[in-house]
Amino acid sequence: MEKIARKLIDAPVIRITGVGLVLFIGFCAPAVTHADEAYARNLIKNMSEYMSTQKSISFNYDAIREVVTKDQQRLALAGSGTVVINRPDKIRSTRSSGFADIEMVFDGKTLTLLGKAKNIYSQVEVPGTLDNLLDVLRDKYNRPLPGADLFMSNPQEQLMAGVNNIKDLGSGVIGGVECDHLAFRKKEVDWQIWIAQGDRPYPCRYSITSKLISGSPQYSIQLSDWKSGDLVAADDFAFKNVTDAKKIELKDLPNAEDLPGNFVQGKTK
Repeated sequence: MEKIARKLIDAPVIRITGVGLVLFIGFCAPAVTHADEAYARNLIKNMSEYMSTQKSISFNYDAIREVVTKDQQRLALAGSGTVVINRPDKIRSTRSSGFADIEMVFDGKTLTLLGKAKNIYSQVEVPGTLDNLLDVLRDKYNRPLPGADLFMSNPQEQLMAGVNNIKDLGSGVIGGVECDHLAFRKKEVDWQIWIAQGDRPYPCRYSITSKLISGSPQYSIQLSDWKSGDLVAADDFAFKNVTDAKKIELKDLPNAEDLPGNFVQGKTK
């Protein structure tokens, strides 16, 4: 998550809601046992193994990125997109929001980013696996793929590092799919995940709440139209400049995760 928040909202209704939530969780606390933690860990393990063994996957997604403004108003910025993955080293994704419309394609050697609105594109060489690409996008270019931890070769390793508290919250329904609902805590973030029940334990929803940014904004991604194996439409993952887009430097290409011009990035706690 970007470090974008300002200050914690301090309205009375927020305080009342917070107390209500604490009371509810406190009432349910006796049901959370070590056995529940073991079961939750096993669910994460099963999801990780399922995800890592799928050679081809595709899905649509809706993402919400929260920000807290200077005048303490919580706002949610919405975006949607698609992802097609062919392991170990190919991906095509799109992301559209009110201020960006980006397509990304990677063929195992070359990463291409296309800014559809301005009909411009940029290319960089990033030879290697999908894991390497996702790391480079996040760490070098500040262009993280939404929910990237879920699509690495070992999601369990990425998700569970540093976890110090686990809760099994039972069942939930996301997009009509019954899911196991789990909550985890780390030093810097709290996160939750809803995993589809049955023989396809894919992540239906994933949310991260910052504990270092004032106002504790959240980032969430919800997946739909999940497909794997032969159900995934064929894709050669080659960039075709069918719109005669102009090539530019990557630094000049809009970032789908950038804030609109009327937002100012804040400080961490």
